[in-house]
Amino acid sequence: MENGTISRVVLTLKEPNKKRKKGFRQHNLAGYLFISPWLFGFFAFTLIPSIASLVLAFTDYDILSAPNWVGLRNFERMFFADRRYWRSVKATFYYTFASVPIRLAFALAVAMLLNSGRRLLGVYRAIYYAPSVLGASVAVAVTWRELFGKKGVINFFLGVLGIAGPNWFGDPRTAIWTLILLAVWQFGSPMLIFLAGLKHIPDELYQAASIDGAGSWARFVKITLPLLSPIILFNLVMQVISAFMVFTQVYIMTGGESGGAPLDTTLLYNLYLYIRTFGTLQMGYGAAMAWVLLLIIAFFTALVFKTSPYWVHYQSERGG
Repeated sequence: MENGTISRVVLTLKEPNKKRKKGFRQHNLAGYLFISPWLFGFFAFTLIPSIASLVLAFTDYDILSAPNWVGLRNFERMFFADRRYWRSVKATFYYTFASVPIRLAFALAVAMLLNSGRRLLGVYRAIYYAPSVLGASVAVAVTWRELFGKKGVINFFLGVLGIAGPNWFGDPRTAIWTLILLAVWQFGSPMLIFLAGLKHIPDELYQAASIDGAGSWARFVKITLPLLSPIILFNLVMQVISAFMVFTQVYIMTGGESGGAPLDTTLLYNLYLYIRTFGTLQMGYGAAMAWVLLLIIAFFTALVFKTSPYWVHYQSERGG
């Protein structure tokens, strides 16, 4: 009797567990069904193409014939024999390390101006954000090229002032700066993020600093920058990644597949990658370039995060 009673108790306990497990399986199946479109997109358009490009980086492939395994030959050619590759790296570094600080500084300055409580703030905010909404569109690049053309609007106004305008795209000293100015002009996205961060800085801190005799520069350095440093970190990482990946503007403004003029000063990395991959059908070489670019972006992103403890301050740390 005792054994029979114990068996019935055990069976009674097992039945809810089976029902619970069956319910979990049904819930999991429903969850996987809901995320299946994302899973399909991830595997079909991200993971599988990434693995394929990694394999192609070690091959000689031109679409018209089967891939031919060449090992590290693409990387050896890239690092030791391709001079245009190193000119593209130089131009990209120059563009990135010039445009990102100027863009962030300009965005922060405009955000602080908009945060000063002026009237029609929403209108100004929309106007300043408009260039970023347009983004890297073909129309913007074409318009910018016409503005800085030899007979463009910029040189027209310089002529009115009696100044002979340069050939912006034909002079190696100014060609890259037309691209940098376009990047700075599209400052709306980091500006809005800075503005949101400024809204969360308590006014009492500025009032107390003013009572202690701190000037505007001291308040900016001692209060604004430290409390805004997490936002600066986010914007810095996003803008560095964006600068290394720029393509559309450069392609339109520098002549497409024959771009890079003058003297390859505007031959940014992605443009040269496009020329190698689709201009000369060197798909294996282009895949190798793409993976090197990924490593470059990963390195500088990791470097920013590695140095962040020395200049990024969080309010929880200050309070602790």
